Amino acid sequence: MNSAQIVSLLIQASYFVAAVLLIMGIKRMSSPVTARSGIQWAGVGVLVAVIATFFHHGGEHGLLIENAALIFIAIAISTVIAWYSGKRVAMTAMPQMVALYNGMGGGSAAAIGASALLGFAAIANAPRFVPGMPAVNSSQIVLAVIGALIGSISFTGSKTFRFTGQQAVNGLCFLAAVALGAMVVLHPQTQTIVLFFAAALLFGILMTLPIGGADMPVVISLYNAFTGLAVGFEGYVQGNIALIIAGIVVGAAGTLLTRLMAKAMNRSISNVLFSNFGAGGGAAQEISGSLKPIEADDAASLLYMAEKIIIVPGYGMAVAQAQHKIWELSQNLIKRDKDVKFAIHPVAGRMPGHMNVLLAEAGVPYDLIADMDDINPEFPNCDVAIVIGANDVVNPVAKTDKSSPIYGMPILDVAKAKQIIVIKRGKGTGFAGIENALFYQDNCRMLYADGQEAATKLIAGLKAVDGGGGH
Repeated sequence: MNSAQIVSLLIQASYFVAAVLLIMGIKRMSSPVTARSGIQWAGVGVLVAVIATFFHHGGEHGLLIENAALIFIAIAISTVIAWYSGKRVAMTAMPQMVALYNGMGGGSAAAIGASALLGFAAIANAPRFVPGMPAVNSSQIVLAVIGALIGSISFTGSKTFRFTGQQAVNGLCFLAAVALGAMVVLHPQTQTIVLFFAAALLFGILMTLPIGGADMPVVISLYNAFTGLAVGFEGYVQGNIALIIAGIVVGAAGTLLTRLMAKAMNRSISNVLFSNFGAGGGAAQEISGSLKPIEADDAASLLYMAEKIIIVPGYGMAVAQAQHKIWELSQNLIKRDKDVKFAIHPVAGRMPGHMNVLLAEAGVPYDLIADMDDINPEFPNCDVAIVIGANDVVNPVAKTDKSSPIYGMPILDVAKAKQIIVIKRGKGTGFAGIENALFYQDNCRMLYADGQEAATKLIAGLKAVDGGGGH
């Protein structure tokens, strides 16, 4: 076995190790307790794959010399930017950060596809019988086009915006991208490749424009799956096993998560992408009763007399950056021998696990955080449920009103609690654009305040009730 064969064997072994680390890392991310180490394992796996790639085409020199300086400079700059932005990003901006990084992955896959397609075009248009000119592999060019299309769609996106005939325009744009992709496969030309990417990138923007608010967790998961698929396809084109395995794993995980998110909203993926859910109010049944405000001191008295308390956080808590104050309130309640838990809906917030990230950042122990299916049976025995910034995910019409746009969506059974305190800045509706029947129930009181302000007043109110001590 010569030195080149040994290097090739070591590269393949490194890719296998990287794949194992990536798979184990994703596995560990399934639990908040091991998620941090899971990210570290996956990061080490990616690092191993990157280092091995530098020796992939080294030939007699060993290390990949061509453009090595530019590659190292790019890695150094991006590392500094990622480290700084990761340290500075606010918890409220975490969904945007996740979406940005996911978009970068899709963009990278699209860039790899562009490089491959331009190479194929050069081969296809070169004079015949050029010595050393490789043949164009039809399967590679097809997968390069598919990967580039998916990666481009994953790369681009924007804010909520709707206009008449939007879905028709989106459909025409997608068909144009597919037609141009077919032309690239049949006869690669630089001009056609440029037009193909322009159509694919534009479709990514147009597809995301009408999607807003509560649909973001589903869309982020979907684009994560897209990025994985694109990376896998481009890995095949490049003959890179690490990219193939990583892409398949990320694509599969993203697809499963997307299905779970959509199920949690009782909606199909096509409904999320191609409907105007959230554009306006639905034809909901008339809600009887009235909103009943409560002062912070009175709410504190309810908490003081309660034994079991469940806190339901939502996006409003993230906007108010109130997670630390809410945890401080919880600690004050725990010191008074209260049974305190946090109830998490799968699509609460603007990305999968958004509330879990916020609570973990505030230092809330994992054993106090419960998923919807686990916590719902406990609401009938709950003395006081505190809802902070959640809306549609606690609206009981999802179970009772077939005309409601959220009918059938699994919800947290807050309505069954003995007393409910809703912390809300105003009387606005949720993403679905409908009134929340929970707020009108006889057992519900509205504490109108910013999340941090409300938590601060509740803490002060508890101390005032017993003079600052516990039981």
